[in-house]
Amino acid sequence: MNLLSVGAAFGVVTAVFEKGWGKSLIGLKATGPVEPFIPVIVFAILFGLSMDYEVFLVARMHEFWLRTRDNRVAVTRGLADTGRIITAAAAIMICVVGAFTLGDNRIIKLFGLGRASAVLIDALIVRTLLLPAAMLLLGRLNWAMPSVIERRLPHINVEGTTEVEGTTDAARTLVAVGTAAD
Repeated sequence: MNLLSVGAAFGVVTAVFEKGWGKSLIGLKATGPVEPFIPVIVFAILFGLSMDYEVFLVARMHEFWLRTRDNRVAVTRGLADTGRIITAAAAIMICVVGAFTLGDNRIIKLFGLGRASAVLIDALIVRTLLLPAAMLLLGRLNWAMPSVIERRLPHINVEGTTEVEGTTDAARTLVAVGTAAD
């Protein structure tokens, strides 16, 4: 998913800065090659940001999965709970780095367009459309863990509201109350 986002963003940057498509929209006077360090920086920043969005989104989906064991409910409720926050955060980031394209420096314009298009594509298309669609198609496989790894991983329950192996009747009641409150 990250490669899809960054590849599309590099396509936008190449189309504008090398091919000249829409260069007048950002006040670019001449076309030329993309600076070699820009793709590296854009990729690094996008990777961190997209992982932040993805962990936020999938963690919420996983909470619903633990409560219901229904993949469709987990994906739709998780997306419904986090979609607006991810979209708002992306909109702020797009406005901030998109403003870099208004300056006079070509490298700053390049960086601003690269990051703004990367965040736009990643947050609004990949994380809130393609990722949930893929998770719906995969169904229970989203939550499958090989038994060898499962035995080695610690079972930590930070929230205390989901049922894990060996829970007491009181804990099961707490899960039922927490699920009903949602």
